[in-house]
Amino acid sequence: MHSIYFLENPYIPTHVTYAIFLVLVFAVVSFLATRKLSVYPGPLQNIMEVIIGGFDNILNEIMGHNGRKFFPLITTLGLFIFLSNLMGAIPGFKSPTSDINTPAALALVVFVLTHIFGVKTHGFKYIKQFMGPVWWLTPLMLPIEIVSHLSRPLSLTFRLFGNIKGGDLVLLILLILVPLIVPLPLMALKLFVYLVQTLVFVLLAMMYISSAMEEAH
Repeated sequence: MHSIYFLENPYIPTHVTYAIFLVLVFAVVSFLATRKLSVYPGPLQNIMEVIIGGFDNILNEIMGHNGRKFFPLITTLGLFIFLSNLMGAIPGFKSPTSDINTPAALALVVFVLTHIFGVKTHGFKYIKQFMGPVWWLTPLMLPIEIVSHLSRPLSLTFRLFGNIKGGDLVLLILLILVPLIVPLPLMALKLFVYLVQTLVFVLLAMMYISSAMEEAH
């Protein structure tokens, strides 16, 4: 059966191909937006400044004064997820986030960095918080804490994957049934879902990192 996707490659998984394509496109757009910075910005620079300013405000509100150093991580995650989601709304393209491997990879990055920052901030005390307030509760608290933390990347993965995959399937069916008249309300709803899922992912990522860096109780 002939694939409807433009960047299908028999040697590279489709979601990887589209992720690489997205990174290249965004790199070119970023270069064009910043090569001639001006106090009187053009349309492209203006759009980029609004996006960057929005992420900066969210970081300051959620993470406080510590948020600025996580700006590259959170902004990259947010832009990549939203543009990946948006790709699926273009006929002939596929959302990298509609393949479970992409959300899983992003969730693992957040999971690993959360604990790296926790250990870096608190040292061995970060490990002690998994053991409960007193030593004799360790056999009970340790499994509970481990399961609780392992559920975070699973939650991030399946929430993003399920919403984007389901939305793309609905849109694909409509494109097959009515290729010339895709209902505009559905497209508007999908754009809203793309934005919400992006915000949910980055907000949870910021909350996980912030909680790891706070003093353990």
